[in-house]
Amino acid sequence: MKAVVYKGPFSVAIEDVDKPTIQKPNDVIVRITSTAICGSDLHMYEGRTAAEPGIVFGHENMGIIEECGQGVTSLTEGDRVVMPFNVACGFCRNCVEGYTGFCETVNPGFSGGAYGYVAMGPWTGGQAEYLRVPFADFNCLKLPPGNEQETDFILLADIFPTGYHGCELAQVRPGESVAVYGGGPVGLMAAYSALLRGAKKVFVVDRIPERLDKAREIGAVPINFAEGDPVQQIKDQTEGLGTDKGVDAVGYQAMSQDVDHEEPATVLNSLVQTVRPTGALGVPGLYVPADPGGPDEQSKKGMLLVSIGRLFEKGLRMGTGQCNVKRYNRHLRDMIIEGRAKPSFVVSHEVSLDQAPEAYDKFDKRIEGYTKVVLHP
Repeated sequence: MKAVVYKGPFSVAIEDVDKPTIQKPNDVIVRITSTAICGSDLHMYEGRTAAEPGIVFGHENMGIIEECGQGVTSLTEGDRVVMPFNVACGFCRNCVEGYTGFCETVNPGFSGGAYGYVAMGPWTGGQAEYLRVPFADFNCLKLPPGNEQETDFILLADIFPTGYHGCELAQVRPGESVAVYGGGPVGLMAAYSALLRGAKKVFVVDRIPERLDKAREIGAVPINFAEGDPVQQIKDQTEGLGTDKGVDAVGYQAMSQDVDHEEPATVLNSLVQTVRPTGALGVPGLYVPADPGGPDEQSKKGMLLVSIGRLFEKGLRMGTGQCNVKRYNRHLRDMIIEGRAKPSFVVSHEVSLDQAPEAYDKFDKRIEGYTKVVLHP
């Protein structure tokens, strides 16, 4: 089958690889109909992880079940399904408690597994024609048959639940104000989720015009940090108090305000200043224990200079960690089905699998309006 294979920094290729087969009774094989490029894929693509050439990328996957293992009970061939990016067993302590992003079974020696991602276990990615899904009864979420709302449902694999997770970590409630730093796909989903949860005012901080335009389209207030200190811009619009809650949808590759160098802790520190005393921060943005391309020796070791004293002084709460997709995906799927949510506004391009190398290049360079790319094998 054809698949997107990592060749080295800033290089992927479409290559022929072995088609997956049933290996255990609870496996299914899914024929991929949609698979998305994620901003976290770019970390590997840019050489900012320990990823080795040969990885098949792709943790945002949906499609049609082509084959079921003999132990699968709730799924049948022909079912249309979407899979969380988390690979999870469903029976370890963390899975039973709802922390499926930290499964203790699927990645020996580490809590958490994912498709097609460095250090996240042996699971091949789905930017390919077919995907093996383990523990399928637990990991597959059924969708309505057909091909309607394809670009809405594919976002259930990661970015819609992850944006929602940021709001959950910050405990966003109706009537509150929220500052979302980062207007990429996850940031836009966080802003959208905050509005779905009843927030009265949502700010989205970025500098890329297309992203700020999308934020405005959904009813958020765009804040261009290239035009001045975003903390002050937000405080000027909140009577000097700041917001009730904040979400970091950027992570460790945050840029300085003048965009001439990286400052890995700048978003966290800006949020500490932006959110009012006794507020809360949600941090779904990716931070890593080691960053080979970090701007200094400490950040290369995953250690950042964060204003912990100011955070303590203000009595702020902070929740972190990757999204436990299964905690949210059924609820969000039903909102899509009922017409109460349409997250596909964030999708900027839909292309064939063969166009993946070009799409990676343009998405990484943030050119030609590339915001979120969906590949169709």
